[in-house]
Amino acid sequence: MHRTVLFLLFNLLVVAAHAQNMVQEADKFISLLDTAQHTKTVYPFDSDERYSFHYFPINDRKGLPLDEMTEAQKTAAFDLMKTSLSNSTIKKVKEIIDLENILKELEKRKPEDHFRDPGKYYLAIFGIPADSTIWGWRFEGHHVSFNFSASDNKLVSGTPGFLGANPAVVPGGPHKGQEVLKEEKTWAFSLLHHLNSGQLKKAIIDTAAPGEIITGINRKAMIEHPAGLKFPEMTKTQQQELLKLVSLYIHRYKKDFADNMLREIQHAGLDNLYFAWAGHTEPGIGKPHYYRIQGPTLIIEYDNTQNNANHVHTVVRDLLHDYGGDILLEHYHSGHHHD
Repeated sequence: MHRTVLFLLFNLLVVAAHAQNMVQEADKFISLLDTAQHTKTVYPFDSDERYSFHYFPINDRKGLPLDEMTEAQKTAAFDLMKTSLSNSTIKKVKEIIDLENILKELEKRKPEDHFRDPGKYYLAIFGIPADSTIWGWRFEGHHVSFNFSASDNKLVSGTPGFLGANPAVVPGGPHKGQEVLKEEKTWAFSLLHHLNSGQLKKAIIDTAAPGEIITGINRKAMIEHPAGLKFPEMTKTQQQELLKLVSLYIHRYKKDFADNMLREIQHAGLDNLYFAWAGHTEPGIGKPHYYRIQGPTLIIEYDNTQNNANHVHTVVRDLLHDYGGDILLEHYHSGHHHD
């Protein structure tokens, strides 16, 4: 009992330490901004802009884009991301940003056409970063979106968290065969292929994959009726494969924060997890497919349907803590902040 309490306290202290590092790196980034950049970057915590969630290539995204940052500011921006995202996720983010150049070539766009542009990834900060305040930040662009919230020196939320890739598999050129989100695909197909015929009847909810992730860009992620194969209906080996897949998504974040998320999933009951599939049951370009993992506290979605099924969207939604959750916003409005 005492060991359990000490273990939980230790993990809370580690999360708090990372939140403190996040404050320091955010402050460092803000200190490098001029007045015009500061106006573009910093918003009140209760701004509606904090709930803006767009992973499409849009032109009116808010925040400070990479192409308007100095090299020192870019370094500081990625240093802030490193306080909350795992090293493997930082690598994926950079690879996804680089895909903009590959897309531009594939679509034969002119040099002056900036629809595909690795400079159009934006950092926005909400509130005033401090150990005793409620604040947050967002990094977002085409196929990347992470939204973080912190309160009283604790990281509260890191969702919505979105990663996508187009092309999912680079078809040619120097990067031919590159697949940024490969594990998200191969681990899911491995689980699917280990299900027996009776399990497949429950897991496969549709022979056609939906054209997009179902939760979309909604402020509240909701799929009212979980569907698919339930955790208790799997063998121990299959359960381990499912949890490995869940862990892959959750460990897009720093280990200590991710481990806390996994404990919440476990506390809500692993028996309440569902694995659902739609579309083709074999991988490959031209074979649209979709899967979803849903439980009381989270929804994970993967969709590969666009561009002849060579265009992946993935998202993690925390049903309790997206955008910090309603309780955090109520806490902010009650005046328990010092910004």
